[in-house]
Amino acid sequence: MFAALGVAAVCVWSSDLIALGIKAATNRPRPFEDIAEPGPLITATVGSSLPSGHAATSFAGAVVLATVVRRAAPALFVLAAAIAFSRVYVGVHYPSDVLAGAALGSLVALVVVTVRSRLRPSGDRPRSRARPRRG
Repeated sequence: MFAALGVAAVCVWSSDLIALGIKAATNRPRPFEDIAEPGPLITATVGSSLPSGHAATSFAGAVVLATVVRRAAPALFVLAAAIAFSRVYVGVHYPSDVLAGAALGSLVALVVVTVRSRLRPSGDRPRSRARPRRG
């Protein structure tokens, strides 16, 4: 379980750093800088709009944690989607910003999870704690 938390942390931080790099490269203005009405709920943000770092990190975490706790996947993705939607709702991102962020975070997490699973030796796979059947 601790290894999964480490993988989640790597994915979240990597997604955030990549999003910051893309923001610097695109320098897209935020909605409240371009659209006067209606007034946004938040106007004090740092950086540009594309992609949403919140969407990237929440989807990166959701993807990694969903691979560990599969039954929690629907709740994890609903939470990530709610976080992404909240960024549009408060007026600091366009819908395309959060879609790009969600795609970025999901992609980073899928790459890291895939690479980790291929690098892990086959004998290092988790084993069932159930007793083997006899006979």
